[in-house]
Amino acid sequence: MLSYITWTVRPDIFTIGNLEVRWYGFLFALGFYIGYQIGSRMILKDKGKESWPDILFLYLIVGTVIGARLGHCLFYEWDYFSHHLLEIFKVWEGGLSSHGGTLGCIVGIWIYSRYVTHRSMLWTFDYTVIPTGMVAGFIRIGNLMNHEIYGEPTSLPWGFRFIENLRQWQHGANPIYSMPSHPTQIYEALCYFATFIILYILYKTKPLVKRREGLTIGLFFIGIFLTRFLIEFIKQDQEPFEATMFLNIGQWLSIPFILAGIIMIIRALKRPPVFYEGMEEEEEAYKNSIK
Repeated sequence: MLSYITWTVRPDIFTIGNLEVRWYGFLFALGFYIGYQIGSRMILKDKGKESWPDILFLYLIVGTVIGARLGHCLFYEWDYFSHHLLEIFKVWEGGLSSHGGTLGCIVGIWIYSRYVTHRSMLWTFDYTVIPTGMVAGFIRIGNLMNHEIYGEPTSLPWGFRFIENLRQWQHGANPIYSMPSHPTQIYEALCYFATFIILYILYKTKPLVKRREGLTIGLFFIGIFLTRFLIEFIKQDQEPFEATMFLNIGQWLSIPFILAGIIMIIRALKRPPVFYEGMEEEEEAYKNSIK
C-alpha cells in the first residue's frame, strides 16, 4: 500500500492588504538574526572590535542577496533575464541561487577583510561559515514551505505530495499535487544543521581549530557542497535543459567548492597556527605545548 504525506502548508504566514509575509522570508531573516548573534559572540571573544560584527553582518546581507539573485539569473534563467534585465531586480518574486549567494559572500568578506579588520580573509571566513550552516538549513525549510526544489518521485513512506500550481492555488484554484516525491528540502536542511553543530562543537572544544586558518571553511565547504552534490541525484531538475546533462548545474557548481574545501583543509593542517594581537597568552600556551 502506497503511503505518503500530502503537504498543504501555505507559503504565506499572513496577509494584510497587499502585504504578504511568507515563511521563506521569515526563516531567511530569522536565520540571519540568530547567525548574527552567534557570529558576534565568537568574533568579540576572539579580540575583535565592537564594530566588526555589525559591519560584517551588513556586508554579508548585501553580498548574499545580490550574489544569490545574480547567480540564479545567470546560471539558471539567463535566456529569459537577458531579455528582461529590469526583472533581475525583482528579488521579492523569488529565484535565488545558493552558489551565487556563496560567491556574493566571498566578495563581501574580501572587501570586509581588506578595509575593516585588516586580518586574513580566512580568519573572517572561519567565523562566518559556522552559523552559515544553520542559515542554509533555515532557507531549505523555507523552500519546503514554498513547495519548491523537491525530489524525484518515490515510494518511500515519507514521500511528500507538493502543490504544483502554487500561485493558482493561492488565488482559489483547486490544488494539483505532485507525485509522492523525496522531500529533498528536509534532507538538505538536516545535513546543513548537522554541519553547523559539528563545526560549532569543534570551535568550542578544539581551540587550535580556529587558529589553523582555513580549516573550518574547508570542512564547511565539504559538509555543505558534498551534501548538495549527492542530494542533487534525487532532486528534480530546476530547469528543462538540465535533463540532458550528465551532472546538473547545481552539481557542476558544487565541485569547485568541494575541491577548494579539500585544498583548504590540507593547507591549514600544514601551516602553523595564526595568533593576532591580544592572543599572546594563547600563543605562549601553544608554544609550551609543543616543546
